[in-house]
Amino acid sequence: MVMNDVEQAICTMHALADMGIRLSMDDFGTGYSSLSSLQKFPIHALKIDQSFVKDVTSNPNDQAISKAIIGLAHSLRLEVIAEGIERPDQLACLLSLGCEKRPGVLLQRPMSAQAAMAMFLSRSS
Repeated sequence: MVMNDVEQAICTMHALADMGIRLSMDDFGTGYSSLSSLQKFPIHALKIDQSFVKDVTSNPNDQAISKAIIGLAHSLRLEVIAEGIERPDQLACLLSLGCEKRPGVLLQRPMSAQAAMAMFLSRSS
């Protein structure tokens, strides 16, 4: 949808960023994500697509791509989020590569908003 009217999307993204909303580029390394997008869009983080995370410990190419994305993001002062971590070995590998954020079912299964609020409240008291 963003790519249909890039200029309007850039204006909207800047307005959101000016309000303090942090933006991330989802599924980096696939689809419409490109290096030129990193210059155009006011993003705060890159999300490594789960297709690279899935075999990051067993496929040298997936590990090399993940490492390159992390290095690129850090050189641009962006956070890195690895999507779809399901196993401890994936988590360990991505930690060793310098990935800051690691969502996935290994750390927490998806839950309803009500369940999330209850968990948050139980941990904050």
